[in-house]
Amino acid sequence: MKIMKIASIISGVIFALFAVLLLVQVWAEPLSWAIFIKLTITAAVIIIVTFGLAMLYREYIEEKQMKEDKYID
Repeated sequence: MKIMKIASIISGVIFALFAVLLLVQVWAEPLSWAIFIKLTITAAVIIIVTFGLAMLYREYIEEKQMKEDKYID
C-alpha cells in the first residue's frame, strides 16, 4: 500500500539521521547526554507512532475493501 511505503520512508529517514547523530555523538559529543537521550526517545516515539498509524490505516482500508467485496458483513 502507498501509506506503508510513505511510513517506511519516513521511518527510514529518521532512523538514518539518528544513526549519523549517534556516531557523531559517540566520537565528537556535540550535545549533552541529556539532550541526546531526549532526541533518542523522540526518534523512537516518532518511528513507532508512524508505523502504528500506518498499520491502523492499512487495516481500516483492507476491512473496508473486504466489506465492499462482500467477504465480510
